[in-house]
Amino acid sequence: MAKRDQFSSPARPQEFDHEPVSRRRVLSGAAALAAASAGAGLFGCRPAAVPSGAPAASTPSSAPAAPPPPSGDVVLRGATVISMDGDVGDFESADILIEGEQIAAVGPGLETSAEAVDASNMIAMPGFVDTHRHMWQGSLRNILPNGLLSDYGRDITGSARRVYRPEDAYIGDLVIALGAINAGVTTVLDWSHIGNSPEHTDAAIDGLAESGLRSVYAYGGGVAGPDNRYPDDIRRLRAERFSSDDQLLTLALAAGTNTEHWAVAREVGAPITLHVNGSGQLLPLADAMGPDVTYIHAPNLTEEEWRLVVDTGGHISIAAPIEMEMGHGIPPIQQALDHGIRPSLSTDVETEMPGDFFTQMQSVFTLQRMQALARRRDGDPEAPELISVQDVVEFATIQGAIDNALGSRTGSLTPGKQADVILLRKDAINVMPVNNAYGAVVLGMDTSNVDTVFIAGQARKWQGALTNVDLDRVERLVNESRDYVVSAAGWPATLFGGYLPGH
Repeated sequence: MAKRDQFSSPARPQEFDHEPVSRRRVLSGAAALAAASAGAGLFGCRPAAVPSGAPAASTPSSAPAAPPPPSGDVVLRGATVISMDGDVGDFESADILIEGEQIAAVGPGLETSAEAVDASNMIAMPGFVDTHRHMWQGSLRNILPNGLLSDYGRDITGSARRVYRPEDAYIGDLVIALGAINAGVTTVLDWSHIGNSPEHTDAAIDGLAESGLRSVYAYGGGVAGPDNRYPDDIRRLRAERFSSDDQLLTLALAAGTNTEHWAVAREVGAPITLHVNGSGQLLPLADAMGPDVTYIHAPNLTEEEWRLVVDTGGHISIAAPIEMEMGHGIPPIQQALDHGIRPSLSTDVETEMPGDFFTQMQSVFTLQRMQALARRRDGDPEAPELISVQDVVEFATIQGAIDNALGSRTGSLTPGKQADVILLRKDAINVMPVNNAYGAVVLGMDTSNVDTVFIAGQARKWQGALTNVDLDRVERLVNESRDYVVSAAGWPATLFGGYLPGH
């Protein structure tokens, strides 16, 4: 095989949710969070004292076998708590009581007989919430690292999608979902445009259900043909797979600009999510726009379109790394903020970007500040304020939950909400010593810091390892799927790419 030189060169008027949720109650902003803190040091006001007797990180050679994850009620003791709820506040050291599927209490010195977990070397916070990811593409991770949007349309939604079998959709969703959990992402909206047939759709849902991830299954179209039942099959999905909203998997419609499809979604009570990359796309939809719609990307909206989104209570999902890399346009973080919209974050595709939210947060944080500071240097009297690390954590948690129509259920450590909680290690070499909790999460950490992940009170990752997952089986199935898709698409099998333009 020939060698290839690949290294040469104001709040919106309404929030849509399954249950009404007050934005003022859920999140009153970074100032309220800071004011509610029990201690200020780890949240940026003063250096924190080193706790006496804090256990040192053990080395692999000396570490004892990890105890099994808790099977009942549990109290996380002594964590640094980022709650994302202005009424609950933040704490340098506090406890989180999980009873069944719910958060029962948050605060210092909770009295309980629940099984205690030492979280004194952890930051405890809500799990990250992704508002748009194409999870069926799990067997195609990293396959298009140099690709533009046109390459993706030709190779992934073109060649690969045409040859996908239901079993490929199943393992794709499963491996992406497990990767999300491993990275501390506890909720993902699966924008599933692999609806080639009902069998493809059911297989993708099966992968999500098996993983234990909280998922919004956004039913989408696929390759045209006699077996494609989009969008009408959403009625069957509502009756057979999503008859209750009181479950880990909820239903949405991955839509285009056909408002007749939107009407089918609303008939079954499913939120609507769509890509918007061009100018003027929303104008014909003005009469159908509403608070149940999330607009993805949106880098080229006109001022009239931004006003429509605001006036109808719509939501904005930004996938900043992909938008910059693939050529969608400049991610519209500043436009959203200028119009009073708090955006959520999304991964989009793992064909060329990682599935963790540390990358997402860092990209949005640095992009907005670069743009705002450039305008200051140019003497712009209307240069925007700089966003903070607290803002970015909000986008990655509670705002994502709101945009996924789950704001009353997850996204913050609020008693009564589902216990979607992650523990991030403070004693790892990449962040020790932690001097600012939000700063460590946004700018210092990566997936190696994700120690434990609870979803609806179940430990899905425990002390660094996924629980109840046969990784050997997952690896075998995803490799088999990859080999089949590459072969069926007519691509040479090579780990160094180069088989199509853009790879």
